[in-house]
Amino acid sequence: MYDIIIVGGGISGSIAAIAASRKGSKTLLIEKNAYLGGALTAAGVGPMMTFHAGRKLIIKGITNELIQRLVVKGKSPGHILDTTGYTYSVTPFEAESMKVELENMIYEAGGEILYHTMLASVKVENQKITSITICNKEGLTTVEGLCFIDATGDGDLSAWAGVQCFKGREEDSITQPMTLNVKMNHVNIEQIKEYMRDHPEIYEDRLELLDKSPRLSIGGFRELVDKGKAHGFLPHNIKGSILLFETDKPGEVILNCTRIAGRDSTDPISLSLAESEGRREVEELLEFLPKYMPGFKEARVMYSGPSIGVRSSRQIKGHYTIEAEDLVMSKTFVDTIAHSAYPIDIHSSEGTGGETIKMPAGSYYNIPFSSMTNPVVDNLITVGRCISATFKAQGAIRVSPTAGAIGHAGGIGAWLYVEEGRNSVKEINIKRLQKVIEEQDAYINLNEVIDDKLEVLYE
Repeated sequence: MYDIIIVGGGISGSIAAIAASRKGSKTLLIEKNAYLGGALTAAGVGPMMTFHAGRKLIIKGITNELIQRLVVKGKSPGHILDTTGYTYSVTPFEAESMKVELENMIYEAGGEILYHTMLASVKVENQKITSITICNKEGLTTVEGLCFIDATGDGDLSAWAGVQCFKGREEDSITQPMTLNVKMNHVNIEQIKEYMRDHPEIYEDRLELLDKSPRLSIGGFRELVDKGKAHGFLPHNIKGSILLFETDKPGEVILNCTRIAGRDSTDPISLSLAESEGRREVEELLEFLPKYMPGFKEARVMYSGPSIGVRSSRQIKGHYTIEAEDLVMSKTFVDTIAHSAYPIDIHSSEGTGGETIKMPAGSYYNIPFSSMTNPVVDNLITVGRCISATFKAQGAIRVSPTAGAIGHAGGIGAWLYVEEGRNSVKEINIKRLQKVIEEQDAYINLNEVIDDKLEVLYE
């Protein structure tokens, strides 16, 4: 019998496991891959964006501790200026070292990890999960726990436990497109910068940022994409521009360009087709780059994926559903457990274009614990990108630093549920939750909270 069982070892689930284990909970983290980190290590996603609002570091705690440990080992330059101009900071990192560091942090805290294991079924009695069935090399095995955390990214544990979920846009349930990233090295970054400087009529608004950061993050080159398409390249649904991010290693970049629309990551057939479509788009991109894109003549492919990146799928219907207006207006909550300042970032479900809604400069928004709990299962906390949020709001809170901060609160919330002997996770002492995560160096600003009547959140 475990105190806490976490399904999913992405950034949110891993941080939750560290947080709970550090408080002495007997914690089991279940992960389908052979390593932790989720999209950051299994889907080639990077860099992390953004830990800041203006110059203020608003995502701290265990998620920031992970980065600082990588910095000490020379595996990340830390938080640096976002030279795309899209948000405040980006945080490149070495994926292989992140796998090791997350693992080390969990084992140091006394947690357990079970790799090569997937959720198979969920048993619920009297509004509580009593056990889950998992599938691995031993076949089907049942494990029991007092509190469960859904960190699957797709809301699998929540949905299978009977929690009401919804997908995508409210009008048609279509989700954001997926992307298969590709990593390349031997990229001549100076040639890219020189091209931009030679075309000030196109890149004037970004030129002043080019040399203000030790690594280049940049998007654009639509004129080159259009030229390539006119010559018969990039016939598939490639994004209308080239978006690239230099990693912790100079000359090594992650390309975020493919767009696989109309697929569903919760449908195994649809997900399999998305992986194949992504590889075809990557192949076309790799044919295009050395012919048209400056700096890529000598570039070499390291790998794609390994798995496709999923932006959105299921969202739980929680006690509170975060709306876009809550973010733009910085709505206050008595049960705020994290902040973020990443914009609402909607990649078009039709494959090209999209929508961006930025917050007022330097401002940040609040994420309530009540968006992580639900009225159906009393001992379940959902963390990561599938918490209760509308399609537009999820376009902001889905990014990895925010997911890490949410996971931190989820791990402490689960510990409190067990430690306080509550009947439901929604009954935990919220002020105590906030105090503990602050003690673990997380940042929470409650100065503007107006209504401190907690029951209002659970109508």
